[in-house]
Amino acid sequence: MFKTYLTVLWRNLRKRKSYAIINLLGLATGMAVCMLLVLYIQNELGYDTFHEKGDRIYRLALERKYPGRSTFFGSIPPSIGKVVQQDFPEVRAYTRLMNVAQGGLLMTAGDKTFEETHVLEVDSNFFRVFSVEVLQGDVHEALSKPNTVVLTEKTAIRYFGSAEVALGKTIVQDGGRKLLVGSVVRDWPEKSHMTFDMLLSMMNATFDPDPDYYDLYTYTYLLLKNGTSARVLESKLPQIVTKYVAGSIQQGFGESYEQFVHEGNGYRYFLQPLPDIHLTSELEDELKPTGSLRIVTLFSLVAAFILFLACINFVNLSTALSLDRAREVGVRKVFGSDRKTLIGQFLSESVFLGFLSTLLGVVIYVLLVPVLNRITGESLNVTWLLRPERLGIVIGMGLFVGALAGLYPALVLSGFQPITVLKGRLKSSRRGLALRNGLVVFQFSVSIILIICTLVINRQMGYVLEDRLGFRKDHIITVKQIWKAGEHANAFVQEVGTIPGVHTVSLCSDLPGQEPLASCAMQIVGTRVSRTQETLYADDQYANLLGLHLREGRFFDPAFPTDSFALVLNQSAVRDFGLKNPIGARITSTETFFNPPGGKTQTVYTVIGVVDDFHFQSLHRSIAPLVIANRSRFGGYNLGIRVEGNHLENALAQIQSIWKGFDAKYPMRYSFLDQDLADQYKVETTSRRIFTVFSMLAIFIACIGLFGLATYATYQRTREVGIRKVLGASTGSILYLLTRSFLRLVLIALCIAVPVAWWAMHGWLQDFAYRTSLSWWIFGLAGVGTLVVAFSTISFQTVRAALMNPVKSLRTE
Repeated sequence: MFKTYLTVLWRNLRKRKSYAIINLLGLATGMAVCMLLVLYIQNELGYDTFHEKGDRIYRLALERKYPGRSTFFGSIPPSIGKVVQQDFPEVRAYTRLMNVAQGGLLMTAGDKTFEETHVLEVDSNFFRVFSVEVLQGDVHEALSKPNTVVLTEKTAIRYFGSAEVALGKTIVQDGGRKLLVGSVVRDWPEKSHMTFDMLLSMMNATFDPDPDYYDLYTYTYLLLKNGTSARVLESKLPQIVTKYVAGSIQQGFGESYEQFVHEGNGYRYFLQPLPDIHLTSELEDELKPTGSLRIVTLFSLVAAFILFLACINFVNLSTALSLDRAREVGVRKVFGSDRKTLIGQFLSESVFLGFLSTLLGVVIYVLLVPVLNRITGESLNVTWLLRPERLGIVIGMGLFVGALAGLYPALVLSGFQPITVLKGRLKSSRRGLALRNGLVVFQFSVSIILIICTLVINRQMGYVLEDRLGFRKDHIITVKQIWKAGEHANAFVQEVGTIPGVHTVSLCSDLPGQEPLASCAMQIVGTRVSRTQETLYADDQYANLLGLHLREGRFFDPAFPTDSFALVLNQSAVRDFGLKNPIGARITSTETFFNPPGGKTQTVYTVIGVVDDFHFQSLHRSIAPLVIANRSRFGGYNLGIRVEGNHLENALAQIQSIWKGFDAKYPMRYSFLDQDLADQYKVETTSRRIFTVFSMLAIFIACIGLFGLATYATYQRTREVGIRKVLGASTGSILYLLTRSFLRLVLIALCIAVPVAWWAMHGWLQDFAYRTSLSWWIFGLAGVGTLVVAFSTISFQTVRAALMNPVKSLRTE
């Protein structure tokens, strides 16, 4: 019997090749898209899941509250972890790490020299909390001694050619310190919120012997005891602030902690579960760029919807073809076939088509994984889904989808009355018509929502990356850590300024897109009200480099020797200080680096200018109060270079040549300011690309479904069209007759989709402190575009029916 089913199926596929291809392609595309999104989602959900004790590991993070705003930090003072373990029995252990290679470290082994950018200093118990496979040596002993280093396997191979011979070898750090290789471990997995190529013992760190509850520079992780509630422990953490931190606040700010809190300031420590850090954490100083749980959830819904759209297509096309097989069903029933047999036949055909669609979907999936990698910037492995157990699940899902999608057509076809069918009186039931129309409305509602989301995301990203930032970002090269040029740093800066096409050169501590900035506590002289401001150091050319608009006063000027004790504020800082006449205001700071070393008196600075607010931080956050100090007293770490557009490539080549000419030990590290800004919005940029691609696929799948419904309805009205043409109806009137019901469905879908899309995008835009508006034309454009696509799809069938010779139409009936 099964052989008979396959024979009948093969005959029907050959008879209706175009429909068969469309049906298979629609379901296969839906399944391939679903598999691609599942691949991306599992990659995002798989971070930090490899640790044996991962469910008990929490990162201790800090919310620093300022008047009217908050900033969240992953780095906290080095002494906090110790007192948390000491005071709360829920904590079994704590371990810390410091990122010591942000500027790059030169390491030499024999005649090989490398610049390392992923080096951590960690406590000796680091691998008693985290999990790793040790290949050589005793990792715990290595981290408990000074001047030792733990290498990953690939790093050991880079340095010594083999991981087996690295143990006991010596690496020389820039400056002459010798590091003994004490252990080699397996490469740290990429799917982790941190990364490293080598670990140094925290014994190398030069901590102040006194407890430090104030300075933020270590990342601290807690290992909780079995059965401990993290929520209960977190509720106790305010005790740490009042018991240990308050004294440091009082000493640093020169006021009581109660007054500090009364002014709107505060410290709140909280716990982050290790597996949740990648998707839920949004801290100032993450060890690696993080993802977004909201995006993962959204993509999960998109995957489910697109697969459902593909199943709807299968139902619609199968139903549309059912009329062609109605007489076949009637003849089979006359010759004794019962309904159960017919249901089995049609379900078998549907399941087999589902199986073929799955295989085709797997092929499409394999072909599109490299495309997805280019869109997301990830290195997703195509073989993840091709493992036997997972491939079995996919095939099983395909069979299930085939059975589910074919159930309705099977029940409809098997329920035909043979006499009615053979007499040609078959009509579609109102219930069946309502179901098919409802499915089309659902399809286009989802498609329109995706289109609107894509348009809004694109518009917001345009708002973020266009010239609405308050400064110029184009054609600016940032040379980072120019101190790496050693004694030649000043000569390098001077020579760069003479390159043809170089417009402005500025030494500074930070440029927009480089976060986090330093924060400092400052107060107006004669008052006891402290304010914590973001701070950067810049020379007299900084405003010209970025094109900052000066609202009051002036910027730094070498002609004024006293400018070394001058400050420039942004408007937010003026408001935060409560200054009505900011020019000439005298400000001092409790921070030691703002005052003479060992001095008992505080240095007084004078405000000489005010610049308009500009987005020196991400648009996810409101513009914070900013103090710009003269770099002459603080140094400059980065060099900003504005180049005229047509000289950019040549100027960059000359800048690199000058650096190499000074024979600097370090390679020159540089970036483009506009790219640094774009990197702040990697998650949003990736989402925009994925939404654009998948909204197009959703429309494609929805149009296949609409094509099926148009085929069905047009076939049913073939005789009506013929009669109308015989009675003189024009082609245009017939076209209107056949398309109006479909376009009405799309309009209903538009009415449903608009409020849903508005609600979704309104919520998404709240993540940005500065955002675009949800203009009416976005919804209008999505609606008009969908109507045009839908009409084009419908017209393929209806125009052919309207132009058909009426004699042929009536003869067909």
